[in-house]
Amino acid sequence: MDEFDDYVESYTQDGVLLKQAPSSYISFVNTIGTIYILESLQNDDSASRKQFLEWKPNDVTVDSDVQDQEWAVVNTVQKRVRTLSGNFPSDYQGRLKSFKISFDDIKSFHVGNKNRQLILYDGSSEPICSFIFQHGNCECLVNIFKTFLRVTPSRRDRHLYVVHSNNLELQQLHKSFATLNINSDPNPFWSMVKTFKENPYEGTFEVFAKITNFVYNSADQREVDEFQREDLNRSLSEYEETSHSGGDYEVIQKVPDLPARKDFPRLRPLSEEQWKSQFNCEGRLEDVEPIKSLIFRGGVQPSIRKEVWKFLLDYFPWDSTESQRQKLVIQKSDEYFTMKLQWKSITKIQEENFSDYRERKSLIEKDVNRTDRTLEFYAGDNNSNLQTLNDILMTYIMYNFDLGYVQGMSDLLAPILMLLRNECDSFWCFVGFMNKVISNFDIDQAGMKEQLSNLHTLLCFADPQLANYLDTHDSGNMFFCFRWLLVWFKRELSQDDVMRFWEVLWTGYPCKNFHLLVGVAILQNERKALMSNNYGFTEILKHINELSGKLDIALMLNKAEGIFYQIKEAEHLTDNIRFILGLSLLGSNSVGSHEQSPFESPDLSTNSQPQCSVEHVSISPDEGTFEQSINSTFL
Repeated sequence: MDEFDDYVESYTQDGVLLKQAPSSYISFVNTIGTIYILESLQNDDSASRKQFLEWKPNDVTVDSDVQDQEWAVVNTVQKRVRTLSGNFPSDYQGRLKSFKISFDDIKSFHVGNKNRQLILYDGSSEPICSFIFQHGNCECLVNIFKTFLRVTPSRRDRHLYVVHSNNLELQQLHKSFATLNINSDPNPFWSMVKTFKENPYEGTFEVFAKITNFVYNSADQREVDEFQREDLNRSLSEYEETSHSGGDYEVIQKVPDLPARKDFPRLRPLSEEQWKSQFNCEGRLEDVEPIKSLIFRGGVQPSIRKEVWKFLLDYFPWDSTESQRQKLVIQKSDEYFTMKLQWKSITKIQEENFSDYRERKSLIEKDVNRTDRTLEFYAGDNNSNLQTLNDILMTYIMYNFDLGYVQGMSDLLAPILMLLRNECDSFWCFVGFMNKVISNFDIDQAGMKEQLSNLHTLLCFADPQLANYLDTHDSGNMFFCFRWLLVWFKRELSQDDVMRFWEVLWTGYPCKNFHLLVGVAILQNERKALMSNNYGFTEILKHINELSGKLDIALMLNKAEGIFYQIKEAEHLTDNIRFILGLSLLGSNSVGSHEQSPFESPDLSTNSQPQCSVEHVSISPDEGTFEQSINSTFL
């Protein structure tokens, strides 16, 4: 590590546990500390400055005034000594022990445990170090890395980021931009257009160099610099007009077309006769996949829905016999009422001393009182079905106290209870449903943000024009789709349509995340209304909310399946899209879930095509707009 005379602290995050470190720092392992990003100022040239990550253990001191007391006051806040100039003193490294890593030594890093773990690698198989983030997560730190380092996600593991070395060519590029001082020009992109008109050869490379610089910025930087993005769009528009005006240099950018969309009309629901014919003498289903295929294409006949849902929601194993299911019902009943007794037996004093429990109980009561009250099953005062709904959600707290209760869960449970009308069966089917969508209810909303990002990525691939429109109208974050994804379109559909829609999604056909393709289908269906009216974020949010009760779910499923096969058969299909849909990655022998259509024979499956690599840019949502969207769409 170089010895620097001056430092600038650009980032700080506390509550970080050092989980793994080199042997010389073994005494720091499993110690809480603070992470700092420091930048050397020994060079005036910003391209030559050194950045490094520093982790410092917290100083734990006991207040001398209270040392003799039974309970001492412990101060775990690290105090950093600075000079009047704001820099660190010259003997900083000698006086304070810390663990430092040069950014030049970081060759890759891995993010895990829902963004709460960060592992840094130096290019060898062994990690340099690893951190556990106990207060929040490492999203901000990763964005800092993306600002200083050139990184791309690994094709094999989307949580692994590969750092590209800063070779001489890149350093020269940075130096050339520093020399040109492009950012000092209030209209840098118009300057580039002017340069292009005067010297097409020089202008071409300057425009594309600036585009490269823009692409490698962090997602946060791209979102903040709206003025720069607007100028870029205008510059490229004028550049395109100039390049097609008969000049010596012509650049044509064209997004590859998707294959023609096929029609997949809905079929009749799975009938009672079809269902019963699949069981053998032991009461075991002979062939599960054809049953799931029929359910996906047409849903389930209401007369057998109670029984079929127990399989779809993993209450009953698909390969179980009749006798096994009977034993399972008794076992699950005992488990349920044991958990219910746990919260029922909590005394008033216990509740007063148990704030987490008390807050969750209060939230459940509020949500239950406003869940589906327009339906006869839940209407009126002193409705026993509301009490059952309440009891199931309270018992789920005891089943999964780490998660507890989050707004929206009552929406997922209500149709299940209304169908099954059995408290114990409804609970275990609800557990099965929650296991499928549990990431929707992450406390940091990481699961929802990932889904919104994936929805945007799919829309970019299926309809680049619409995606670009949303990007340029403050809606590329897709926050207006939050309610759709959180409760699987529950608030948009009638009760009957919800039941048909959910049972289709529970089959897992034709791919993972099919509900995102349904979202793409709805947006494409509304693209004319959104774009012709030049709607911005507020108008788009209002328009999408007003679709509630107006969606033709059969048509949307038809279109979504057509979009899936368009994407799957596209020659420019990328690994990022493959991963989102659960298809096989390029060069991988593993087969994604249901990559082959359940309605085609094996010899008709689509052959893989040569692929073009397209870099995926993740979305980093703005928290303020995110909260506004939640309040506007869900509450």
